[in-house]
Amino acid sequence: MASISETYIENRERVQPNDTNNYATAHGGNVVKWMDETGAMSAMRHAGGACVTARIDRLDFERPIPQGETCVIESYAYATGRTSIRVHLQAFREDPHTGDREQTTHSQFVFVAVDEDHKPTPIPDLTVESDRCERLRETALDHEADR
Repeated sequence: MASISETYIENRERVQPNDTNNYATAHGGNVVKWMDETGAMSAMRHAGGACVTARIDRLDFERPIPQGETCVIESYAYATGRTSIRVHLQAFREDPHTGDREQTTHSQFVFVAVDEDHKPTPIPDLTVESDRCERLRETALDHEADR
């Protein structure tokens, strides 16, 4: 059984010209892709096997990520069902020179653990083993309640 903090992943993507729209900011589809990939890694870390995206809850783009900056994705699993894993995701724009960060996007994704035949497979419960785990879970549940 994994703890919430063991599923925590932080991933970075440098926003290149091919990642941008007409306004020289990260294309929303790319941000969603990066979030989905990072979220799947958190889900797989808990499930110990393959996971597929089942649902993306409301996704709000609060501000753009300019070309040349870094898109930082924070992801962690915070709740489970029999075969599903709820993952909290936040995207930030980060200045690569200073490290200054500003949240740009957040959402919750649901992934389903699947076996070799792509059929849903049971997973263990997540554990809350520390104050950090509890804080992460509460943050995700607060965001979920706001939706």
